[in-house]
Amino acid sequence: MSEAPDIATAWRWLLERRSGTRGATQESLPVVVEAAHAEPRLRGLYPFPSHGALHFLRSAPPCHESDHDDVPFIVYGGPPYQVYAAGYAALLGEVATPAEAAALVVSNLPPR
Repeated sequence: MSEAPDIATAWRWLLERRSGTRGATQESLPVVVEAAHAEPRLRGLYPFPSHGALHFLRSAPPCHESDHDDVPFIVYGGPPYQVYAAGYAALLGEVATPAEAAALVVSNLPPR
């Protein structure tokens, strides 16, 4: 499975459900991707679906910074949609819609 080389391409491939893209075959992912993409602050992060969750990385893989994966993420098998702090450190909330999940991620973004 190829990784997109940059943030804009990663979003485009996910929105288009491009064949070979990580998560492209997951039926419950597109609505979460669309909701997250609608949030300007999340559009600036690299979307990375993995293990039933949409993660947001600070840069495209391979990541060399220690804080590249310190952003909350959305478990996309809902509703309800669960939002966790990085590394499953804490459940930040369960919400009814993908838009609410994306907004919850934004409200819990770390500084920077």
